[in-house]
Amino acid sequence: MISKVMRMEKFVEQTLLYDFYGELLTVHQRRIYEDVVLNDYSLSEVADDLGISRQGVHDNIKRCNKALQDYEAKLHLVEKFLSIKEKVHRIHELSKKCEKLSKQELVFQVENISQEILEEL
Repeated sequence: MISKVMRMEKFVEQTLLYDFYGELLTVHQRRIYEDVVLNDYSLSEVADDLGISRQGVHDNIKRCNKALQDYEAKLHLVEKFLSIKEKVHRIHELSKKCEKLSKQELVFQVENISQEILEEL
């Protein structure tokens, strides 16, 4: 069960990195990455389709993953996106509790969260 969860987390991470930085890869790299990672084709299927070796496909995927991780290490766009998403979720939760909180407490919390978001931008 744990390996299934870890595979899902890895897939989500790869998908987010690709969503943010995929356009920075070459057309050839994108095609291979999309086929193997996003479309779940086997290395053999992609290799046969492109007329290259399985090892070539495997190496390309490794290079793409490294490039995507390097972009994130420098730009932190995924990290910022996830942080802002979490803060928006907190604001949404506060809006649900609106009737239970005093107006002053609600305004205070929303101002704090929005300030955190602005500091990240």
